[in-house]
Amino acid sequence: MKVTIKKLPKSEIEIEGEIETDKFESYFKKALKKIGEILELDGFRKGKIPESVLLSKVPEIRILEEMAEMALGEHYPKIIEDEKIDAIGRPEISITKLARKNPLGFKIKTAVLLEIKLPDYKKIAKKIIADITDAEKNHVVSDEDVENTIMDIRKSRAPKKHMADATPPREGEAPSPSEKAGDEVKEELPEFNDAFVQALGPFKDVTDFKAKLKENIKLEKENQNREKTRLKIVEGMIDESVVELPELLVGIELDKILYRMESDIAQMGLKFEDYLKHLNKTKEDLRKEFRTDAEKKAKLALILNEIAKMEKIIPDPEQVAKEVVAILEQYKEADPERAKMHAENVLTNEKIFQFLENL
Repeated sequence: MKVTIKKLPKSEIEIEGEIETDKFESYFKKALKKIGEILELDGFRKGKIPESVLLSKVPEIRILEEMAEMALGEHYPKIIEDEKIDAIGRPEISITKLARKNPLGFKIKTAVLLEIKLPDYKKIAKKIIADITDAEKNHVVSDEDVENTIMDIRKSRAPKKHMADATPPREGEAPSPSEKAGDEVKEELPEFNDAFVQALGPFKDVTDFKAKLKENIKLEKENQNREKTRLKIVEGMIDESVVELPELLVGIELDKILYRMESDIAQMGLKFEDYLKHLNKTKEDLRKEFRTDAEKKAKLALILNEIAKMEKIIPDPEQVAKEVVAILEQYKEADPERAKMHAENVLTNEKIFQFLENL
């Protein structure tokens, strides 16, 4: 197989080549079998459809597309390895020639990792951590913090009663302002006692609840301060690093941002298209708005990846396996391999920050 490699702007390359006819043709029966395993056809059990029937029912273009996917899935990693290409991100693949008894022509565009000039990330982390004040280190939880949180919990558990549902005024009597509103809500706070806290969880009484609540508020403050510290370390590393960002990676981060936004809007029971109309914006407008955020995320990913390599930081395999199980339980349709990659990435990043925080 011959390939040519062309350098593109912004740390990208284009690989163009052909898989020879005989090699490409060898995927025909494999592709047909794979299609047959998922095809549903009246009168046949799934996976038990004869080859002759498949050939008569499945369009040739579908078989060719499956052949191309299988062939490139096997050969792309070999090309990357043979040509010593340090590829990152998901490649963009386009087929230039697709026909029986012919070579498979293709073009692959992918981002490549160029040299990253990292700052003295240890020095940055040490300075930021040294600047943490005693007040920030000592997470004091006041009685007022506890009482405010208790009030929030009581309000969240208060039964709601619409004033519109109240007894209407007698004939000739003017309704009160609240009755006119119709959508006013009256809150009757539940009494804060042992029975109330026992209904919330495994608490003995009010004293036990307050003690555990105080500890939880303290942990929350610690987490908030840790996140603030990590954000400062991130900003410091990004500002002082020299990284040529591949456009492909920026695009991937933009896709993630928009996907999360669409998911959040969908959970609110709204259509994303309606949301965009309300804003009087297009998806392309949002991509422009979020570009700076996407560039920061892409840059940080490259920086953390480089630190992990330099410091030989890898996640614990058992933790990765547990995380994958949790992801697949929550997202039934998730691809196991992608779930594993996500888990490895998250756990590696966590270990990097722990390393920087404990220098």
